[in-house]
Amino acid sequence: MLNEIYEYIEQRRDDYLGWLTEFCKIPSVAAQNRGMKESVQYLGNLFESAFEQSPEVLDTGGYPVVFSHLKGDADTILSFYNHYDVQPEEPIELWKTPPFEPTIVDDKIYARGIADNKGNLIARMAAVHAIKEVAGRLPIDIKFIFEGEEEIGSINLGAFAEKNQGKIQSDGCVWEFGYRDADERLQVSLGVKGMLYVELFTKGAKTDLHSAQASIVESPVWRLVWALNLLKDKNEQVLIPGFYDDIAPLTEEDKQLIQHYRLEEDNLKKHLEIDAFVNGLTGDKLKNKHIFEPTCNICGIHGGYTGEGSKTVLPSEAFAKIDFRLVPGQSPQKILESLRSYLDDNGFDDIGIRVFGKEDAARTHPSEKIVEAAIETIESYTKQKPNTIPNTPGTGPMYELCQKFGIPSVSFGVGHFASYTHAPNENIRVEDFIDGIKMMAALVLKFGEKMQKVKESSHGDGTNE
Repeated sequence: MLNEIYEYIEQRRDDYLGWLTEFCKIPSVAAQNRGMKESVQYLGNLFESAFEQSPEVLDTGGYPVVFSHLKGDADTILSFYNHYDVQPEEPIELWKTPPFEPTIVDDKIYARGIADNKGNLIARMAAVHAIKEVAGRLPIDIKFIFEGEEEIGSINLGAFAEKNQGKIQSDGCVWEFGYRDADERLQVSLGVKGMLYVELFTKGAKTDLHSAQASIVESPVWRLVWALNLLKDKNEQVLIPGFYDDIAPLTEEDKQLIQHYRLEEDNLKKHLEIDAFVNGLTGDKLKNKHIFEPTCNICGIHGGYTGEGSKTVLPSEAFAKIDFRLVPGQSPQKILESLRSYLDDNGFDDIGIRVFGKEDAARTHPSEKIVEAAIETIESYTKQKPNTIPNTPGTGPMYELCQKFGIPSVSFGVGHFASYTHAPNENIRVEDFIDGIKMMAALVLKFGEKMQKVKESSHGDGTNE
């Protein structure tokens, strides 16, 4: 049957590409409340067309979750988590094509949100659609969970998941993202880092002043710079007391996975046009830092005049946006409290803290059936072992939707190492998209088979009697 499904996907490739490009025309920027209702409406129409079933639009207190539960023959449930919101398109002047006019150039489709996350969302819907059309039914239950606030920190997803535990429950979840490495090997991720995202801000005089007043009026920009200098040293060590204390020790499985993890250092440096990585790290030390260590990053800093030419001004305020990427064991709330105490203890109690996001790290054990199914599916289709890692360096609300409720999760998808997510000229390759549909269809069948064997075995030995 799988070959028939592959043939059907090839026959419908233009239709599936049409689903994707139409979706990418909608500027669903949650941060600016643009195109959100239109995206929900588009998905509703697509579900009705593809599955003859309207999805539920579930309230979250913010942008809704689009949810659908498609019934299958077996009592196994596979869920797909994706998000329909995208990053803002700025800076627009750096785009080679209009960000919300999907354009194919050299077999790549350029559009904001096509790699993160609309390409994966549509590929997964297309895979399930192809199975249903060829087989006339689904082998297992499928749940689609499409969020509208991932790019603004999934601020309502935790409460939504607590309220809707029955709806989100599954035997395994395919998470939203996925990319090919620089050597074209598909990457499989078993988790994500956590995050604390804050803004540090400070206020001086009631208004900007002539810079001549800097002789007697304190500069909030300097106050902020001095405070920032407390956070991290030049060797990349975060200086907040207790920052590293609660990090969970690596398991033997973690160590084995990182040994097999391929990081194409030369290709990556060439692509980024850099000479070296931080601290000159290479090899295992670089991989361990990238995957297993937390970070403290300044996302942006602002104060006073930053336009063309000169303006002699003493700014009245300054702020810096900071993200801490956290690893298992680290609590975002505890890190926040330690940050506040650290600033206070060093005489910076005037520095305010605004919190924009808190997310826990998450990992799935490699022995889970959803992980086995993903790895076997990719290896069979690509004739290569995937590049499997314990977690990506990035963050998402995986813990809140999956591990918190005992749901194992895995990630792989249709992006590639130069997809430019969150950047101008975001893109995916056409053939990666089509291959992604095929592999996701194969995963559904493979996961169903594995779970059926597990349930037959448990009944056979009497454990469920």
